[in-house]
Amino acid sequence: MKNLRKHPVQTIARYLCYLLLLVIVLFPLYWILIMSFKDFRDIVSYPPKFFFTPTLKNYSNVLLGGKTLSQLRRLPDFVQYVLNSCIISLGAVLVSLILGLPAAYVLARDSSKRSRRIASNFMSYRFAPELLVLLSLYSIFKSLRLYDTYAGMIAVHQLITLPLTIWICMGFFKDVPKALEEAAMLDGARVWTVFYRIVLPIAKPGIGSAVIISFIYSWNNLLFGLIMSGGKTMPVTMGILQTMTFDQIKWGEMAACAVISALPGVCIAVFAQKFLVKGLTMGAVKS
Repeated sequence: MKNLRKHPVQTIARYLCYLLLLVIVLFPLYWILIMSFKDFRDIVSYPPKFFFTPTLKNYSNVLLGGKTLSQLRRLPDFVQYVLNSCIISLGAVLVSLILGLPAAYVLARDSSKRSRRIASNFMSYRFAPELLVLLSLYSIFKSLRLYDTYAGMIAVHQLITLPLTIWICMGFFKDVPKALEEAAMLDGARVWTVFYRIVLPIAKPGIGSAVIISFIYSWNNLLFGLIMSGGKTMPVTMGILQTMTFDQIKWGEMAACAVISALPGVCIAVFAQKFLVKGLTMGAVKS
């Protein structure tokens, strides 16, 4: 209110800019959401319809394949894609925790130049173009019979999840006081006991943040599924593309697929926001 009284024009202009930015960001999401409840005629109508009779036909076609529950003999294709993404993303996060937590702890406790160089190399894999390694991995996985397998997809997703896990957890492990570890070792605790009983519980918010961020990145990845998966392990991001055929695009079903695939991210944003913000800010605060 004080700023509004002192600088009314600037304050109003700033809020108008905020409102315009909000509309630009949210309108495409709103349009995809309402398009998922439209039939084909309402979708292609001109001028666009903002008021229409909603239908669940698109969701029925996506989740049930246009059939009733009694007619189903196997999982519909898109439901299988969602299940594949759950297996791949959760498996990738689990493997990255098993490999990344000890690595992050060792790198956090080693202050040498070699340690910093190794840490920067891990992060370089995250920021490097994925195509640089995917084409060679494709031929390697083909020869090892890992192409279009859950194990192969989980392994290739380590290019996303493992660097993120190491990078995020390193900051938290550095903030754990060494005096606690030294006191435990004086009492006879071994290194792994100290790591498991003392370090991990203290760094739990950071580990949770790493899990959430790694899962979202893995879930939303398209390129790995495009190159490294076939019909058996096709993820949900590739499933959305199946609504595009050579002669038409099923806009309503595509929108329904997009809404369903966005649900994990939305749920995390709603229910785990406080935990995520707490975890990231705790790692940034230095005593």
